[in-house]
Amino acid sequence: MAGRLIVFKIGSSTLVDAEGKLDRPFIRSLCDQIVRLRDAGDRVVVVSSGASAAGRDVLGFSERPSDIATLQACASVGQTALTEAYAEVLRERGIACGQVLLTRRDVVDRDGYLNARNTLTRLLELGAVPVVNENDTVSVAEFTFGDNDMLGAIVSGLVDADLYIIMSDVDGLYTANPQRDPTAELIDVVTEVDHNISAMAGDSASSFGTGGMSSKVRAARAMMAAGIPTVICEGRRKGVLLDVAAGKKVGTLFQPQSDGGHEMGRKLWIGLAEVVRGTLVLDEGAARAVLGNGASILPVGVTRIEGDFASGEVVNVTSPAGDLIGRGVVRYSSEDMGRVRGLKLDVIARFLGDDAAVPAIHRDELLVF
Repeated sequence: MAGRLIVFKIGSSTLVDAEGKLDRPFIRSLCDQIVRLRDAGDRVVVVSSGASAAGRDVLGFSERPSDIATLQACASVGQTALTEAYAEVLRERGIACGQVLLTRRDVVDRDGYLNARNTLTRLLELGAVPVVNENDTVSVAEFTFGDNDMLGAIVSGLVDADLYIIMSDVDGLYTANPQRDPTAELIDVVTEVDHNISAMAGDSASSFGTGGMSSKVRAARAMMAAGIPTVICEGRRKGVLLDVAAGKKVGTLFQPQSDGGHEMGRKLWIGLAEVVRGTLVLDEGAARAVLGNGASILPVGVTRIEGDFASGEVVNVTSPAGDLIGRGVVRYSSEDMGRVRGLKLDVIARFLGDDAAVPAIHRDELLVF
């Protein structure tokens, strides 16, 4: 099938060699696969980690620095080396490479989100290969993505991707940690990320990466909600991008249950890009209504609130057991939510007026995971 838009994310631990330096022969093999995908009619966006690791090599650090200023200096030096490593090989094939640096601050604002989408879309229209990375040189804690797995998911939502590939240092999601449990088995397909699947995700042991399997599963769950198939696979497997794109049985496929249209862009922005300020805990009935019927969240179904948030900010929505159901824009402040939780809308209207009697989160502003 030609004409798809494929986003792939590659982690630092996969990009560097045993000495912690950028593995340029491996990057060349990646670019060779990108060229073959493009020859087949596909468009490709690269979400690449590795800037800090590359900078550490250039600046002579044998271990990851612990202070923010030095880490950001490493990222600054490394971003040039990282992008040039891709650009040099692609240039030989007559393909332009465009660097796109993002922080969460760039996409939590709706205008910023649209600007980022327009830039990426235009690069693709012009035949360039965008190489996206987090702008670690200026990002601060509140506005970091935390790991590039979620950055890749946000980019996939931005460009309305047809496939998201997370290239890892392991084969995919196992029933247990294969390094510790020899009976662990690779899971071929996941159609629902429930508590059991989440519990199977362990952490990465790499000193170069920041995201373990749990972050990859969170990103895949978000993509399933968006209707975008996601594959977690071993990045150094020969020809892995081509095999995944061809539909071969590689890694773990997170397959959306519905082949319907992707979620609206605003819902993806809410669910993936916005900074979460708090949590609404639902009762069983409200949780079933949201998951089964796509219902709005009414104050009567909220049993507990966590955090300090204002009206219009984004909060998590969880089941009574604490499982993440979704994420949405809340229409009450945490103070007001504390007053109206557990109450029906007609009761709220009687005491606070009709204008105050609104859903806690309207279904049009709720991304259900």
